[in-house]
Parts: sequence; C-alpha cells; structure tokens
Amino acid sequence: MSKIKTFYQCQACGYASPKWLGKCPDCDAWNTMVEEKSFGGAHREGHTVRALSQPQPLSAVSGGRDNRMLTGIKELDRTLGGGVVEGSVILVGGDPGIGKSTLLLQAALNFSERSGSVLYVSGEESPEQIKLRAERLSINSDKIILLAETNLEGIIGAVAGVSPSAVIIDSIQTLYTEELTSAPGSVGQVRECAARLVSFAKRSGISLFIIGHVTKEGAIAGPRVLEHIVDTVLYFEGDRGHSFRVLRTVKNRFGSTNEIGVFGMTDAGLIDIENPSELFLSEKAQDGAGSTVVACIEGTRPLLIELQALVSPTTFGMPRRTCMGVDFNRVNLLVAVMEKIAGMHLGGMDIFINVVGGIKIVEPAVDLGIIASIASSFRETPVDSKTVVFGEVGLSGEIRAVNQVDARIKEASKIGFQRGVIPRTNADKVKERAGFEILGVNSVDEFLEVVFV
Repeated sequence: MSKIKTFYQCQACGYASPKWLGKCPDCDAWNTMVEEKSFGGAHREGHTVRALSQPQPLSAVSGGRDNRMLTGIKELDRTLGGGVVEGSVILVGGDPGIGKSTLLLQAALNFSERSGSVLYVSGEESPEQIKLRAERLSINSDKIILLAETNLEGIIGAVAGVSPSAVIIDSIQTLYTEELTSAPGSVGQVRECAARLVSFAKRSGISLFIIGHVTKEGAIAGPRVLEHIVDTVLYFEGDRGHSFRVLRTVKNRFGSTNEIGVFGMTDAGLIDIENPSELFLSEKAQDGAGSTVVACIEGTRPLLIELQALVSPTTFGMPRRTCMGVDFNRVNLLVAVMEKIAGMHLGGMDIFINVVGGIKIVEPAVDLGIIASIASSFRETPVDSKTVVFGEVGLSGEIRAVNQVDARIKEASKIGFQRGVIPRTNADKVKERAGFEILGVNSVDEFLEVVFV
C-alpha cells in the first residue's frame, strides 16, 4: 500500500509546507494554505511505468507539418498565428463576464462547419444555460455537442466516444480527477488535470481550448505551470464601460507573441473590428488640450491610439499620479525628465493619464505621446490634430529610435494624418510619403519646440 502524506499547499503560488501557515512565505499571500494529500511510492495505483523514449539525432527527426484549421473568426485566427494547429492546447483567460464563453461558442460554430464536430464541456453551466446563450447568438448546430461534466476521467471517455475535431473546456478550475483528494480548483487538481488534458491532446491530435479564471491581479488563477505546459496563452481584456474587447497573445509556440485581436461586443455577440485605429479615434476632439495621437505596434499590427492627460494644481499635500492604460512607473520617470530637462514645474501638480478606449499599452514608443499630452495640458496648448508622434525617451532627455517606422507612418497616412514627429535616427532612414511631413527630433526640448509650433 502507498503511504498517504498530508501537506499544506498555497493556492496562489503552489508553495508546499508540512504544517499550516497563515501567510505564505513565498508569495506573502494570507489564508491561502489548503490541506492536500499525496500518495507516496514508486507510482500511484492504476498507473504503470512507461518505457522511456529513445534518443535520436536531430537530422533523423522527420519534419512536422504545421497544419492549421481556421476558426472562421478573423481576429481570433490572427492572434493564433493563422489558425489552430492540430493537437495544440490554447488557454484563454480573462475577467468574469468579459466574453470568453461567448467567443469560444461562436468559434465552435464556425469551427464545426469547417473542420467537424466540437465538444463543449462546461463545468459551470448546464446545457440549458448554454442553449440560452446560443439562442441569443443565433447559434443552432447539430455539430456542437454539449457535455456538463467536471470529472476528468468522464470527460476523456466522452471525447474518445465522440471523436471531435476540437474540445472546449469551460473552465479548468472546475475539473477534478479522482486520483487526487483535494477540491476542484486547488493547485494540485488544476496542475494534474491540465497535464492530463495536454497529454491527451498531443496523443489524439485533437485541438483543445481551455478557459481559465483570473485572479484580482489579472493573472491566470492556479499554478504558473498551467501557462508553461500549454501551447498558446490568450488574455481577453476590455473595459466594461466600452463595447470593444482585446484578445492579446502572451505566448504562442506556433506564431508571434504580443499579437492582438480587436472585437466589438454587440447584442448578437462579438464581431471583428478590422480597422481599430478608426474606432479608437472616432470621438477625438479636434482642438482639445492634453490630447495626443501616438502610433504604437501591437504584435504585427500598427495602431493609432489617443492619449489624454489632465494636469492641475493639487489641492492636497501630496500630488496625485493616476495612470489608466500605461505603466505608472514609466509615467513618473517621464515626469521627472520633463522637470529636469524641459524645466516644467510639475511637482505640485496632479497628473492623470488615460488611454482612450481602455486599451493597455506597454510599448516604450508611446513615451513621446505621454510627454506631449502632459505638456499640452500644462501649457493649455493643443497639439495639432493632424500630427502623430512616437519615440522612446531616455533619462537624459534623448529620443531613441523605435522599430517598424514605415508601418506606423503608413497607418497614420491612411487614417488622414499629415505630419509625424519621430526620432531623428528613424527620420533619416524612413521612406518619404507623398502628403506626409516627417520631422525628426533628438531631444525632449527640441520635440516640445517642434510639436507646439
């Protein structure tokens, strides 16, 4: 008989301890230690020891084929790198109610019409609840097979009986395996169920979509190994105050990372937005102080985003710094550069930065847009509505070059912009475009002189 060992494991980071602790010493989270049991011995009951695979030279390995199946949703196919690879495992995370189940139910309809039946496994909703959502989305197909089950062994048995082309798991935190005694959603259950599902997908060649819950910090709930063992990780982002959603790729073994897809949420479900730049700029004020348009790159797609800043004298002892959509520490760094290099007295000012539309930007090329917006609000002088800016700013006030300049300028020219203020290094190499003026700058002082002509 195998000896049963009891231990306590943190549900936030997976740290294990032989005794209960109020605070996890690894991630400093409180009240996350949960009792779990493990079976010691060479192997668990019911498991056999498999023969090890034999080593072989790289030249003897036959080249694999990158067979992709389209989901029928253009923005989803874009984030996946051109479609779903056979036997791949895709993890989709996002806030509750953001539209994960809606997106995958729509993908199931298109996928079933192109590649065969799809098994939709739900551990959170009954088939009747899924049917109500399907009726709202005008989805009715015999090739979408519903299964309300949380037992992993039962799900794998059902998949073997149906033989679908793809399986959707909603969600991984609701599954459990009978080989573990811990509750569904615990670190051990999530890790074991995910590993078994990935192994099954690789053996059978069935594509697998897994929906994962997120924590209050926005990360996928459960052990970090969950993101390591899958092939693709997608985050579904968006502000509930806006009608559009952003699907962002943070890991993809079969395509580029940091790719995004933009969707619009309607009464009939999610729709593709093929030109998001026009959407983000559709309500931009023409002569408003504190507003600047910046050209950024998300994956392989250029986007024009409006940055807004509000600078006002503080009424409290400590000035406030509030950032929505950009990195807080990056904004503080740029404010310090403006005070030191440009001579702007911002120490007694409240500064609020917002990316219009609720999108999050992490690219350093938006530095010039942040500086232009803050300076515009501080001086009460608007930036020309036909001017787009981009460039990275260093601590000494120098403006550094960025990549994919031609794509940014092409997107700005297509939307109707007539002037671009960019780093001098990029301006010397960029191809001239008819009707688009390019101004290169080397420093923050020179940039402020040029942009506020």
